[in-house]
Amino acid sequence: MTRPRTDTGALTAGCGALTAGPGAPATGTNSLMTGEEYLESLRDGRSVHVDGERVEDVTRHPAFRNAARSIARLYDALHDPATADVLTGVDPDLGIRTHRFFKPSRSAAELVQAREAIATWARMSYGFLGRTPEYKAAFMAGLGVGADYYGPFAANAGAWYRRFASKALHLNHVIINPPIDRKRAVHDMEDVFVHAVRETDAGVVVSGAKMLATGSALTNAGFVAPVGSARLEKGKAERFALVFFVRMDNPGVRLVCRTPYERRAGSPFDHPLSSRFDENDSVLLLDEALIPWEDVLVHRDIERATGFYARSGFPQLYNFQSGIRLGVKLELMAGLLSRAARANGTDVFRGVQAGLGELVTLRDLVWALTSAMAHDTEPGPGGTVLPRLEHASSMRMANAHVWSRVHELFETLLGGSPLVVPSSVRDLADPELRPLIDRYYRGSDSSALERIKLFKLVWDAIGTEFGARHELYERNYSGNGEQVRLDALRWATGRGSLDRYEALVQECLDDYDTDGWRRGPWLAPEQD
Repeated sequence: MTRPRTDTGALTAGCGALTAGPGAPATGTNSLMTGEEYLESLRDGRSVHVDGERVEDVTRHPAFRNAARSIARLYDALHDPATADVLTGVDPDLGIRTHRFFKPSRSAAELVQAREAIATWARMSYGFLGRTPEYKAAFMAGLGVGADYYGPFAANAGAWYRRFASKALHLNHVIINPPIDRKRAVHDMEDVFVHAVRETDAGVVVSGAKMLATGSALTNAGFVAPVGSARLEKGKAERFALVFFVRMDNPGVRLVCRTPYERRAGSPFDHPLSSRFDENDSVLLLDEALIPWEDVLVHRDIERATGFYARSGFPQLYNFQSGIRLGVKLELMAGLLSRAARANGTDVFRGVQAGLGELVTLRDLVWALTSAMAHDTEPGPGGTVLPRLEHASSMRMANAHVWSRVHELFETLLGGSPLVVPSSVRDLADPELRPLIDRYYRGSDSSALERIKLFKLVWDAIGTEFGARHELYERNYSGNGEQVRLDALRWATGRGSLDRYEALVQECLDDYDTDGWRRGPWLAPEQD
């Protein structure tokens, strides 16, 4: 194997946001990207394919333009006096100002601060952008303090954390193999799955595909690794034991996108969510892409490639971020259901009130879990703290159930009323039709225009392709349903929780036998 290079000062590939040297900035330095700097960082010639064309500039293309600007708005909030203090803080180890979730938390109080920063960003998209820049901070925040885990590539880990935190880079990840003949062993799928083709002095040449690259067309780089539950066989699968960063302008990288909902959104009135918050999902294709040694974290090391997931704190932190984001999303949905029921004149019905109360409680349940995750912690790498894994596991399972129930509540309590809207905003401009619309489409407490606008929002949230995608997204966000449950059992077994639960059963069994009570206050007095 070619000796890995770790002289990370030689990072010259990629866009401007990725070319900063490895040294820590001076104390108090604020190098966080602005919205315009973020947009400029995406104009790097990346290969993004949609509707039969290669996109020349994702910041101007109608399939990505508004989503890119929605993210740029988050970056501008880092510098806005009204939000900067909530969103940012100083990493004391490096002396840099960064987003509060981008730096490792060393106390429950810092996790609470990170929660407020995540929620502040989430409210800027009403919870409908999931893979915002702080999402990958769930992994990257611990990369520097946990750099030793990566052995010969430890310096790379530290350098990437500094670069990531100082700029607030927008990263994403792809860790799932395409659903092609998954019953076969990983090492038998060389024509499809990501693997090292060869090593050179410059880096590792990699080929293969990964999914699902949600939002990656608008990121600075992607994180590529095997999924935590991957089964890599020693002696056969070393070429698949890779963990690395891939820059979006790499000549060997292509993103093949699904149907873009933003491009089809006729107007913000008709599609108020999908016209600006469509984070396109894609498949990442690597065709003999040269990954510089400086961007590699694991190479031909099966134990590290499959073990980083648990050791990094990522399972705890990404569920923390997703739960906060879902809590904000549920705030919007509770308010939306309340106003829609009032517009229908059904808000006084007992069943509708009960359903709305359930939705409010679902929001409160999710938010309570984030409180437990912030305040009930366990040790993380390098003296940091992480949300307790049991709470993260609960959040992971709850998310899918919660959003499915939200859909059921809307579809049950509102019935067919979300369909009672004109086809588009253009109908409202028809001088002959408008008086009829004003009469027959009005709400019980609102004008026809107000009611139609409200129910267009309802439909975009639950009924359009965008809404359907969000139901699928929330259901599978944390992995397939069986794996979520198997991981919960594995963690409970490995951490001794299940043993404690079984011990409680044995304690109960030991209270009695066939002759009666053996101990405790139930024993009869001797004279009886």
